[in-house]
Amino acid sequence: MIKLIASDLDGTLLQDGTQELTPRAISLIHSLTQKGIYFVAASGRQYTNERIVFDKIKDEISYIGENGSICMHQGKLIFRGTIRDDLAYRIIREVKKSDHFEIIVSREDTCLIEDRNPEFVDHIVNVMHNKTEIVEDLSQINGPFLKIAICNMIDGPDVLNAYLKHLQSIFGSEIKIVTSGTIWIDLLHRVQIRSCTEASSEVLDITPEECIAFGDQYNDIEMLELVGTGYAMANAAPGVADHADAVTSSVEDVLEKILLDVNL
Repeated sequence: MIKLIASDLDGTLLQDGTQELTPRAISLIHSLTQKGIYFVAASGRQYTNERIVFDKIKDEISYIGENGSICMHQGKLIFRGTIRDDLAYRIIREVKKSDHFEIIVSREDTCLIEDRNPEFVDHIVNVMHNKTEIVEDLSQINGPFLKIAICNMIDGPDVLNAYLKHLQSIFGSEIKIVTSGTIWIDLLHRVQIRSCTEASSEVLDITPEECIAFGDQYNDIEMLELVGTGYAMANAAPGVADHADAVTSSVEDVLEKILLDVNL
């Protein structure tokens, strides 16, 4: 029996760059939670941003934010993982050597960016609606840090993937480094998704076999492998489906089927 559903957002539950859930998605998730099935928004987004996306049902669901760096259930923190300060500063200094990338440093209370690129600032503040603090120099800020995200909005996936390999060659032994969507690289503590998922299962008294998950990117692979049934999106990044049990083009269609099965 399915007791918990976890879904990535961008490229999965949110398709084609949209920032809002469809009325159908809201209705389905609400109906499932009323049937006693937990729904978890699992994303690289910050926790406060996720609550904006799920505004109409924000208190009915749980959250895994910052790619597993923070896990919230019923408004309570059940897991938080952080990056060592010294490592964070070394990463920031390395990325700042390149003019191709913008940096977001996530703390539990906010995300921090520099005011170097107006398009990037507008995307974070006005499109993503992140709770944001603009600072003069990220290498001078105080932690603790949940995640460092690097963005390239111009050059395309080849440049992003090349820089991913560059970062892995320098920091790969110290931190987990994955692509998150088509313009992002995320750096976070190695055991975040597993620890966050296991913490959620313990709090809710649910086994992995009673969970299903949806994802489309490499940062979703661990989640897809941890649950009883993992769904990769039909438009997922190459190879992601190899780590899933099934493929779907619509999270909403699967949710509707689950709801119908519960009602039988």
